[in-house]
Amino acid sequence: MCCTERFISEKITCRAGKDSLIKRYEELKDRVMFRRLQFLKLMEYIETETAWLTAPASIKYHLNKEGGLLEHSVNVAETMLRLKETLAPDIPDESCVIVGLLHDLGKAGIPGAPQYLINEPSPRQKSAGYPATGPYKFNNDLTYLSVPLRSLYLVIPRLPLSEEETQAIAYHDGQYIEDNRSVAAKEEKLTLLLQYADNWSGFVTETE
Repeated sequence: MCCTERFISEKITCRAGKDSLIKRYEELKDRVMFRRLQFLKLMEYIETETAWLTAPASIKYHLNKEGGLLEHSVNVAETMLRLKETLAPDIPDESCVIVGLLHDLGKAGIPGAPQYLINEPSPRQKSAGYPATGPYKFNNDLTYLSVPLRSLYLVIPRLPLSEEETQAIAYHDGQYIEDNRSVAAKEEKLTLLLQYADNWSGFVTETE
């Protein structure tokens, strides 16, 4: 077992699901060939210095659990690869893996400061014997950046991205974000694939 697999093994709790997720994650990483050295250095950085492996995918919606962000990212990358085989076989596997895995990287926060913190019950909730409102809360000590912007902030200094990859990560939330109106009808194929794979994963795969 490689060092990354050992590290992930320590971080994700459910054994059967953990082993399967590790295998899927490593298989995706193996598809990045042309920028492999830079990609693996980036992955080592985020795996060891940020909450990438333990962060939830959301505060109260899909996969709001430890390791949820990694699971969601793997789901999205795998869905993109399936879609592109039929719809856009000219798009490189490498691009699908990179944007699929890293589109929500910003949810990991930065080294020493995760975006999502364990939510503790308020004094009133504690006195009444109630749990916290949700398992996680937003870390308000972070400088505000949207998730796509923080993702790009973490990725670009360490891994060169094409314009298409940058657009895909920047606008992956599609019509759900008001700011994304500027890209309407100007989306590249990679952006459309990521938007659909993200929605399918969050609204279908992760609710079944």
